[in-house]
Amino acid sequence: MRKPRASLASKKRKALAAAAREEEGSSSGGSKSPEELQKESNKGAARGKRVKAAKPKPETEYLPEKRNMDVNNSFCMQEDLWQAAFPVGTEWDNMDKIREINWDFSNLENAFEEGGELYGKTVYMFGSTEAQMLAVNGQEKVVLIPIVVAVVSPIPPSDQIGIKSVQREKEEILPMKTMKMAWIPYIPLENRQSQVDRLKTQIFTMGCTQRRSALRHLKVERVKQYDYCLPYLQSLKADEDEDDTVVNIMFPLEPPEFTDSLISEETLPEDKKDEFKEYVKEQVRERRKAQRQAKEARKKAIEDMDPKTRAAFENMKFYKFYPVQTPDTPDISKVKVAYINRYYGKAHFVR
Repeated sequence: MRKPRASLASKKRKALAAAAREEEGSSSGGSKSPEELQKESNKGAARGKRVKAAKPKPETEYLPEKRNMDVNNSFCMQEDLWQAAFPVGTEWDNMDKIREINWDFSNLENAFEEGGELYGKTVYMFGSTEAQMLAVNGQEKVVLIPIVVAVVSPIPPSDQIGIKSVQREKEEILPMKTMKMAWIPYIPLENRQSQVDRLKTQIFTMGCTQRRSALRHLKVERVKQYDYCLPYLQSLKADEDEDDTVVNIMFPLEPPEFTDSLISEETLPEDKKDEFKEYVKEQVRERRKAQRQAKEARKKAIEDMDPKTRAAFENMKFYKFYPVQTPDTPDISKVKVAYINRYYGKAHFVR
């Protein structure tokens, strides 16, 4: 007599028990009975298998990479080199105008690369601006041209700043720190996270820590001082205008109602002529006194210098860099000049 066939449920229980025994060796949480496994199987079939949606991968963000330049095979610098030099003497309201044009100073960058004229030299740099009427997109407009002056010297050119303009009666020579300025080591891109004293940088830029947002808390006269700042240098040579016989004067005259003929003849009221003569003489005396004091100060400075410092000043070289011509920038080839300022005089090289 044949044995009755095993029921479908019985076969299923045996299969689940076998599967449980196979997993017993690899499972660390202990074995489950066939009944428990069957219940879990039934539950899974009832509610269906839930699949978690894969999180979308974030899109890669591409930012323009700043180009590095190899300098002395010891560190790299980036294309913001010219912007690291504070534009001394530029009005605060005009700072943003400098960046209205995408200026290219690749000539400055190339000068520091191997084979360049500034390669391996100790350089102190400061910025400035020159206002010129240029053709921009077919229209004539005043453009602030940024320039960078590179001083090749083993020592800082000066730790002072000059404040002088036509509007100011007297010239001031102040410590740079008074105007929150200083020579700051240029930190290359790849070393921005490093300690400054660990780097053997040979490039220093004149920086300013005065915040524009804090200007509103300063007096107007203090803010104007920044507009008239000039990088100072105690030159060993006499100024070109030191022996100049021309004296600029401003005579404080409150004129009466002049007739047209009197104005055209540029005459003075009779009662003001003697006063005017004395005023001119006084201005000439002050000018000569200032020239004499400048000569004496320069002579004393030279005498007090040690030979190494004197040699450094005598061998200083000034490089004046203008932006490179590109299709996106106005033509400045006809407005380049060697003149830097009243203290530095003219640059030895214009680039």
